[in-house]
Amino acid sequence: MITKLDLHGNNFTGRIPTGFGNLKNLRYLDLSENQITGSIPQSIGGLAALELLYLNQNQLTGRIPSSISGLSSMIFCRISENKLSGSLPPSIGQLSKIQRLILENNKLTGKLPATIGHLTALTDIFFSNNYFTGKIPSSFGNLLNLQTLDLSRNRLSGQLPPQLAKLKSLQTLYLSYNPLGLVRIPNWFQELRVFQLMLANTGIEGELPHWLSSSSISQLDLSGNALTGKLPWWIGNITSLSFLNLSNNGFHSSIPVEFKNLSLLMDLDLHSNKFSGHLNVIFSKEVQDPLGHFNSIDLSYNMFTGPIDDDIGERPAMSSISSLVLSHNTLGGSLPKSIGKMRELQVLKLVNTGLSGMIPEELGDAKELSTILLSRNKLTGAIPEIVLNLKELKQFDVSSNRLRGRIPPHKAIIPASAFKNNPGLCGTPLPPCKHF
Repeated sequence: MITKLDLHGNNFTGRIPTGFGNLKNLRYLDLSENQITGSIPQSIGGLAALELLYLNQNQLTGRIPSSISGLSSMIFCRISENKLSGSLPPSIGQLSKIQRLILENNKLTGKLPATIGHLTALTDIFFSNNYFTGKIPSSFGNLLNLQTLDLSRNRLSGQLPPQLAKLKSLQTLYLSYNPLGLVRIPNWFQELRVFQLMLANTGIEGELPHWLSSSSISQLDLSGNALTGKLPWWIGNITSLSFLNLSNNGFHSSIPVEFKNLSLLMDLDLHSNKFSGHLNVIFSKEVQDPLGHFNSIDLSYNMFTGPIDDDIGERPAMSSISSLVLSHNTLGGSLPKSIGKMRELQVLKLVNTGLSGMIPEELGDAKELSTILLSRNKLTGAIPEIVLNLKELKQFDVSSNRLRGRIPPHKAIIPASAFKNNPGLCGTPLPPCKHF
């Protein structure tokens, strides 16, 4: 009597045998991470005792069969990372014990069936990266145990049902990359207690709603919208923020001094706005050890001014940063030596920032650096050998500067274009140095 069948990760090919539907005592079926093709057989509905079903990471095609309603004991269903198409059968609403339903990364179409609202045991819905259309059914407001609702990267449109305000257990709401045409974030959102709110590319306009100031949101993504106005002083009141993405909007202002209060913030993306003023308020942000040290900062394509503070690498908030992107701002000044003290820095991008002076040898102390982009500046002097020989270096570009001297010998494969438009540079991969 087989109750568990675990065949995951075996490079199996071919189709799911229809005979599997005869395994009436099967409680656990894992066929994930194989190369299984064809459709899910109708006979799967015969597995009335099945509690866990893993079919993810295969090459399955066709529709999810309506017979899925026969899986009356199912608690966990993961059919993600396949090529399933067609609409979800309304019979899915008969899986009364289901808690986690994971169908992301397929090619599913049609409207979300209102019958999903019957699945009151659900704690997690992952439907992202499909082709679902139409409105989110108001019946989703019945899912009072729901903690995660991920409908991102679909084609959903129309008003959000206010019934969602009843979801008091909801912690994560991902609606990004849907043509929702929200215009405004509905006021009833403040009744939710979500920690993660992702509304990128959903058509939001105007200024940030004030109710955010009293929220307990930890991760907020409002990128790719039409938000405008100043970054409000009360942004510093959202002290639980660890991730903030406001990129690709129309914000214009300096960063308010209250920003320093975001002592848990670790990832900040403000690129492609019209922010201005000095960067010091960001780099000198407070921390709440061991949390609140930056992991990534992207402030590119704004109107920030410099210079970059000499002691940037000594600021507590910058001690463990891995990605610093400041390109396309009028920063001026020189490249601080203290950047070499950022021991975990992997990505440094300072393209077209008006930098002058020399590339400091101390940059070579940041041993994890894999990307250094310093093109289109006014840098002078020679390229330090220690920098060009960083062990992790994969991408390096100092083109269109005023550098001089011999390019140091290096192991990294760097194209000649990375050194071009520096009339004083010579040596491999540029023409040999005649005057040395």
